Amino acid sequence: MKHIKYLIFAVAVSILVSCDTEEFLNPLPDSSVAVDGFFQTDADILAGVIGVYDALQGVNDATNSNESTTNRGVQFEHLLTEHRTDNTRNATTEGSKADFHRYLVNANNVESEDYYASMYEVIFRANNILTFIDIADADNQAKYTAEVKFLRAYAYFKLVRLFSDVPLVTDVVSPADKETPFIRTSETEVYAQIVDDLQEAISVLDNSSKVRASKAAAQGILAKVYLSQESPNYSGAQQLCEDIINSGQFSLQSNYSDVFYNELNNEIIFAIAYESGNPLESQGFSAEFTSAIRAGAEDGQNIVNDNLIAAFASAGGNRTAVSYVTVSGSNEVAKFFPDGNDSTAEPAYGVNARDAGNDYIALRYADVLLMHVEAVMAGGNSVSSAGAISSFQAVRDRAGLTAAVSTISQDDLLLERRVELAFENQRWFDLLRFGVAESVLGAHATEMQYVFDARKLLLPIPGREINISGGLLTQNPGY
Repeated sequence: MKHIKYLIFAVAVSILVSCDTEEFLNPLPDSSVAVDGFFQTDADILAGVIGVYDALQGVNDATNSNESTTNRGVQFEHLLTEHRTDNTRNATTEGSKADFHRYLVNANNVESEDYYASMYEVIFRANNILTFIDIADADNQAKYTAEVKFLRAYAYFKLVRLFSDVPLVTDVVSPADKETPFIRTSETEVYAQIVDDLQEAISVLDNSSKVRASKAAAQGILAKVYLSQESPNYSGAQQLCEDIINSGQFSLQSNYSDVFYNELNNEIIFAIAYESGNPLESQGFSAEFTSAIRAGAEDGQNIVNDNLIAAFASAGGNRTAVSYVTVSGSNEVAKFFPDGNDSTAEPAYGVNARDAGNDYIALRYADVLLMHVEAVMAGGNSVSSAGAISSFQAVRDRAGLTAAVSTISQDDLLLERRVELAFENQRWFDLLRFGVAESVLGAHATEMQYVFDARKLLLPIPGREINISGGLLTQNPGY
């Protein structure tokens, strides 16, 4: 199940589990049933749709630590994103998780391989549903199709930015096809598919859920897609952000802490949900963010770099105390205390620290407001239009930084995104999108005595996938 070759033929859901529309199915068992023997009713298709979300949710490391048989979904994403920026690092230099912050990731890194396989699990589950969509009730077919296409686009958007050209698979691949899953497709074609999928989702979905695909989630992700392409579609991104802003359905929380501890609030547009205390539905990353008093299995991840602490000092405002805390000299993430329990709880970080229910926030309104500024800036060095100022000022005001702003530079915007969205796995992609990744990370590596070069702006294609492909799947340069 771990590798693409096996994922192609995997069933989208287990027939042994049932749930309502807001729950998540458990990940696939190793012994899967045949898809054509399972999908027979609308309820089966709905269960399959929920199973695609479950692939994003992943398996808690505290439930099953065997990474050769289980995928973590987004639960390792901080390693591939935040740790590769100037924001955070691992507490130690031991093990493969510590390779990310030192730019030492190789093609055999198990966490990178896991993430790659997890996103393809999402893709193949989505493709399975599309194959059997005619079984669903006629009134539900368009919605189910839009949901799984949104999720497929979301997974491909992650992959194309981390690995560049990746295999583009939009149908269930037959056992006789030994090439399609392993032939890398150009970024241009992958992005075209992402755009098509998200546009369809926008045309069909409403905003009735925050833990399932919605119109606003598709609009927000598509805006980011437009901003991320080699030739950005700034006007398209601006219109999408303004559609969300003008909908009146989302707003900033007045208390920054409530964004993270009053879950599914009005600021959340799309979240991947977890359930506290349920080993099969919980997450383990919150516990692993602790260090001085360990709630997790390791020495600590997402330890805050001095560089980011300085950014908070200059531009954090009231976000600073909510974002990180110093525990016995260790600077640690405070946005995702397990179930809201800090180190002073009894026991420290609560009874379910390793089975936490904190949601993964995939998209929130503050991100949309700052993307709006970026879209209006349109690649320029600064912007002073009323609309951009209004969006930027709203985020600053909530942080208690109420001094009026008249002009926003690109540096101002990048700094604001850094302190507003710290530890939410956005910094890596921001640096790429703003075209400053090589210079910022080069300076950071020099400061920290790491070795960095431009090839490390891409992760290596997992070596095991290349081996499974018989050499058809090619490697990124320099690995």
